[in-house]
Amino acid sequence: MGVYRRAHRAIPVALTLLLISILIAACGGGTSGAASQAPAGDGVGAPAGEGQGLQGGEAPAEAPLQPGASAAPEPPAVGVDVDAKIIRTGSIDLEVSNVPEALREARDAIRGMGGYVGASQTSNIDDQPFAQVTYRIPVARWEDALDALRGVDGDTTKVVSEQTDSVDVTSQVVDLDARIRNLQASETALVAIAEQAVRIQDILDIQARITEVRGQIEQLEAQQNALADQTSYATLTVSYQLPVVAAIEVQAEGWDATAIFDEASATLVGVLQALAGAGIWLLVVWVPILVMFAVAAGIVAWLLRRFGVLDRAQLRTAPPKPAGD
Repeated sequence: MGVYRRAHRAIPVALTLLLISILIAACGGGTSGAASQAPAGDGVGAPAGEGQGLQGGEAPAEAPLQPGASAAPEPPAVGVDVDAKIIRTGSIDLEVSNVPEALREARDAIRGMGGYVGASQTSNIDDQPFAQVTYRIPVARWEDALDALRGVDGDTTKVVSEQTDSVDVTSQVVDLDARIRNLQASETALVAIAEQAVRIQDILDIQARITEVRGQIEQLEAQQNALADQTSYATLTVSYQLPVVAAIEVQAEGWDATAIFDEASATLVGVLQALAGAGIWLLVVWVPILVMFAVAAGIVAWLLRRFGVLDRAQLRTAPPKPAGD
């Protein structure tokens, strides 16, 4: 009996680990299709004679209701999904008469709807104010936010361009949820096996598998949280700029002929002063130096001629005369 108990207690854990590995591998591929497909044999929304399991294509006769039995409730309409997960994004380019005032009104309107400013950028391009703001808006208030931004500056606002987009990620959310639940079940099973393991090597192998499964769960949960954020808050990028007429007026208001004339005059005076300074340096410093170098060169040439050095040098370098001369 003792030998039988020891043999029963020392059953290899490898077979159990193999089954758990197969179950984990099935979580990655098998749940994707199972999460998005309807159960087999579901006849909701199918045309008459299709999907009924009959070779002749005839609809089966309805079973008569038993006395006192009530009819089954009608199935929900196909195509209606109240839990649809949709990512909404968009961009709007606006021309407003007052960029700072429009920014303030838009910020207050978005905050009133439960949204917030995700990012912003302001600059002056050719002395014209320009701003670009990214808003995060609750999906339920998407249309309200668009209407508010279209009229953010009253009648002076002009929508230059507008673009919106939506992506349905319901199947991705369902798939992630199913994969996470399957991996969590595998993790629970591995923990239970680790508590019953006897050999150290088996415990280490199971612990490594638990760590791997936990890492997969955390990765999928991170993706799930990112999708939840994107489907809960839409992203809208809005650009604010002055209209063309207002930009011309801003440029005209900043132009002053008197100031430009004064600036040009100051530049001319500066150039003349620089030229006068260069002439003074030339007369006072460089002309005397050049005269001194010229006098020294003349003295050296006179001395060389006086002692015949230049004459002998010229005779050595002169070409020989022809023999007939």
